[in-house]
Amino acid sequence: MRGLLPTNCPMGETRMLGRVNHIAIAVPDLAAATATYRDTLGATVSAPQALPEHGVTVVFVELPNTKVELLEPLGEGSPIAAFLEKAPVGGMHHICYEVDDILAARDRLVASGARVLGDGMPKTGAHGKPVLFLHPKDFLGTLVELEEV
Repeated sequence: MRGLLPTNCPMGETRMLGRVNHIAIAVPDLAAATATYRDTLGATVSAPQALPEHGVTVVFVELPNTKVELLEPLGEGSPIAAFLEKAPVGGMHHICYEVDDILAARDRLVASGARVLGDGMPKTGAHGKPVLFLHPKDFLGTLVELEEV
């Protein structure tokens, strides 16, 4: 059924990416960023959630079709602190796509030459599901997160 596959998806291969789960924005002040989305834009936002294993505190802005994740540095060596040194006002940090099978996605990506950050093993993300990050140099300068659904 060729018409159901993307034009760049070879016959016999299934599409790997699902929907956009969230777009992450690094912020220097999570409370102020939360207030901007909640009070100025009228969005529904979650309570802050500390994720020490990822070095961040997060808030999710709930939208009808996806989420925006606001990230603030947490602890020494936070990757968000390093990001904010280069972009002190904050900015887009990564985009997260859903995948059905994170290990199969990882193996397919590695076989095609893509680099998985860290030790290559999924970690538990903010939604309690396995996540992996892919090197931005392999994806047009964008840090990509994959989350298993």
